[in-house]
Amino acid sequence: MVSVNKESTLGERALEKQTSGFRWIVFISGLLAYLLIVSQRTAPGLITDQLMKDFHLTAAFIGLLSSIQFFAYAGLQIPVGILSDRFGPNVFLIAGTLMNGIGTLIYSVAPHENVLLLARLLVGIGDATIWVNLVILFSQWFKAKDFVGLIGIASLSSSIGFLLATVPFSIWITASGWRHAFFISGFVIFLCGLLLYYVLVRKPRQLFPADAEKEKVKREKIRHVLQKTFKSRQAWGTFFGHFGLVGTYVGFISSWAVPYGMHVYEMTRSQSSQLVMIGLIGSMIGAPLASWVANRLGTVKKPYVTAHAMVFLSWLAFLLLGGKPSFVWLIFLFLLIGCGNGASAMTFAIVRKSFPIHEVGVVSGFANTGGFISAILLPAVFGKILDHFHGAENLTGYHYGFIIPVLFSFLGLLGGLLIKEDMRTRQEKSEISRG
Repeated sequence: MVSVNKESTLGERALEKQTSGFRWIVFISGLLAYLLIVSQRTAPGLITDQLMKDFHLTAAFIGLLSSIQFFAYAGLQIPVGILSDRFGPNVFLIAGTLMNGIGTLIYSVAPHENVLLLARLLVGIGDATIWVNLVILFSQWFKAKDFVGLIGIASLSSSIGFLLATVPFSIWITASGWRHAFFISGFVIFLCGLLLYYVLVRKPRQLFPADAEKEKVKREKIRHVLQKTFKSRQAWGTFFGHFGLVGTYVGFISSWAVPYGMHVYEMTRSQSSQLVMIGLIGSMIGAPLASWVANRLGTVKKPYVTAHAMVFLSWLAFLLLGGKPSFVWLIFLFLLIGCGNGASAMTFAIVRKSFPIHEVGVVSGFANTGGFISAILLPAVFGKILDHFHGAENLTGYHYGFIIPVLFSFLGLLGGLLIKEDMRTRQEKSEISRG
């Protein structure tokens, strides 16, 4: 009877949060921090030439500087997920945001290249804690039926963050210098960390004092948690699903999209960079559209698999059209691939619907790792193929290079098909029992 009463109390506390108006303050605060942090993922790319000039850096060091944040992010996803499931998302969101702000501040005042490297490492570690913990945070504060729409809005905020790091941030840097722009950005992100402490810790203690009493919950050993995840068909479905949607978009857009436009279509660098903007617009459309369709149909899997099929056919079109589709088709295909990247937010809606809350963190980290492994592999393998065909100026190299995103997106489609959507009852029962 005591156990039943305890479970009932935990469920009532969860319901109290999920019906409180304060949950929207939590949502907006989390999205604000996420948007600003995402903007700092790509902002340093705007000052590559300036860094090489100011610090006398080689291209190899610039490559290391660009990749260290990426590797820190990918490598920490599963550990962060495990720790967040055990200790809750609040401490990691707050610490990660503060660390990201501090890293950006250090970057802005760095006296030499080693400090730049340390700063980007700190930014990467801080960034690694944000998305997985946002997924857990929204799971705690909102009901499962609301999650699909919220995750779409969160993905849209990510695209807005990337957008801020293009023309607006470039204009700011031109007007005031890169050090001033990064210093102010770091300071604002640090303030967001303090805001999160107030919103996630201080204020909830006043509104929900019962939560201050920590309940002792028996936790599974980490080894058992990992074994369960690695044996789960559903978890592997989300891993490969994210692998196919995110990695093909991020991997190509961030590395070869601009050279592709310049060398294959003879565009200027500015014109070619607009291809990236078209993909970004597609991503901004895809996130809320996929959420709306999923809510209308009452299913996440159908729009998710449709997005995968769309992305696979888009990359296949590049291959079948000899690596050089007509300009109209080029714009359309970039838009569709961007839409698919936006729809990748549905990966975490599937995680939320398929697993109990105390496993959402580790499975979200596992799925997110798939996307970033793909994003790391694709530019490197694509580059090897270009080198085989004598460099990035050869259309033949791009033609055969498109085999890679075709294969990656096909794996993503298979991952989407692996997913089952008949697990809601088990998940909801687990939520009730765990609160």
